Amino acid sequence: MDIIISNSVKKPIYEQITSQIKNMIMTGALLEGEALPSMRLLAKELRISVITTKRAYEDLERDGFIETVPGRGSFVASKNIEFIREEQLRIVEEHLLQSVEIAKSSGIDLEELIEVLSTLYKEE
Repeated sequence: MDIIISNSVKKPIYEQITSQIKNMIMTGALLEGEALPSMRLLAKELRISVITTKRAYEDLERDGFIETVPGRGSFVASKNIEFIREEQLRIVEEHLLQSVEIAKSSGIDLEELIEVLSTLYKEE
C-alpha cells in the first residue's frame, strides 16, 4: 500500500493515513472486501507508532470505510461507495456553508472566496 507521510504537512500522521486510504477506496484502488495491512505491518512500513495506525483504522471504521474482524484483520467495507461519497459531500457542504457565512459577514466577496478555495485545494 502506497501511503506517503509528510512531516511538512500540518495534518497529523493518522489523518494523512486516513485520508489516503479513503481516497484509495473512493477511487477504486482498494476494492470492497480487500484486506488492509495489519496495524503492526503498516506501522513498521511507515516507521511510525502502532498507536497512530490504530487511530487511523478506528477512524476509517467509524466512517464506514473499513470493517475489522477480530483475529482476521481489517477489510474494505462492503458498504455502498456511492453512499459514502454522498456522506463525505454532505460534510464538505457543511464546512463550506460555515466558510461562506464567515466570508459574507467579513466582506469577502465570492471571487476572493473561490480564489482561497482553489489555492487550498491545490496545496495538497
